[in-house]
Amino acid sequence: MRLNKYISHNTKYSRREADKLIEEGEVTLDKRVLKDFAYEVEEEDHIYVKGRHVKVSTELTIIAYNKPKGVLVTKKDDRGRATIYHKLPGKYRHFVPVGRLDYASEGLLLLTDSPEVATALMESGLDRTYNLKVDKPLSEEMMTAMKEGLLLDDARAGAHEKSKIYSMEFAPFAHFEVRSEGKNFTKLRVTITEGKNRELRRFFAHFEAKVLDLKRIAFGGIELNNLPENKTRYFTRREYDDVHKFMKRRRANAEAATKNEANARKQEWQNKMAKEKEALEELREKKKSSKKFSKKD
Repeated sequence: MRLNKYISHNTKYSRREADKLIEEGEVTLDKRVLKDFAYEVEEEDHIYVKGRHVKVSTELTIIAYNKPKGVLVTKKDDRGRATIYHKLPGKYRHFVPVGRLDYASEGLLLLTDSPEVATALMESGLDRTYNLKVDKPLSEEMMTAMKEGLLLDDARAGAHEKSKIYSMEFAPFAHFEVRSEGKNFTKLRVTITEGKNRELRRFFAHFEAKVLDLKRIAFGGIELNNLPENKTRYFTRREYDDVHKFMKRRRANAEAATKNEANARKQEWQNKMAKEKEALEELREKKKSSKKFSKKD
């Protein structure tokens, strides 16, 4: 794990603060000052910050947070806008968000002190459920795309103006239902299995429909329920058990994939060696035959 990430994961400091501490010579490996930002911390290393030993956090903590609108999911904003870390208690400053909700979106956001768990949940195909409102009735084209998926070469409509993501593929929605509709709006509940950048806003913008409200109400079986806005709660024992099982499966799958890849490479090498051996035997046989004919002559 990179040095700044190691410090932010196991202390109250953010990664930027960790970078500053490294730059100022406040970080040591035993008694040696570490100023290499790319240093990979090994299991046996003893890292100190301002003379205090950084103890590795082994306990997993995950919280559910009801993010309000008008708050960014980032550590710091160059325009001075409020972030979730302005709203959250200080003890969560080093927690990592599982994915993001954009500035105008609200609802369930999971945060954890384990970057590994955050990445695993973010990259997973777990269900994400949203209540949303668009500014027009649903069309047949929209419903077909929700059922069958959509591939856009230009998916910039609905994206942030500074986004560098142009094309996007949208998987079929896991579920969608119309909750209410009128002449100038439709309220929907949708479930998707991806967490791409502004995915729902881009999807509906393709059909010239603007998302007026977007609220995440569930992620991977974790529900927002009646958690008040801007409040947090810890995971229940059952929810922790589900995460531990999920991580165990993920690690087992990763290990199996690594073994399969190694076996495939080994088999490929063995096949190559067998072919080379076979070619060599053929060459020897040809040489023997050539010598026999030479003797006869």
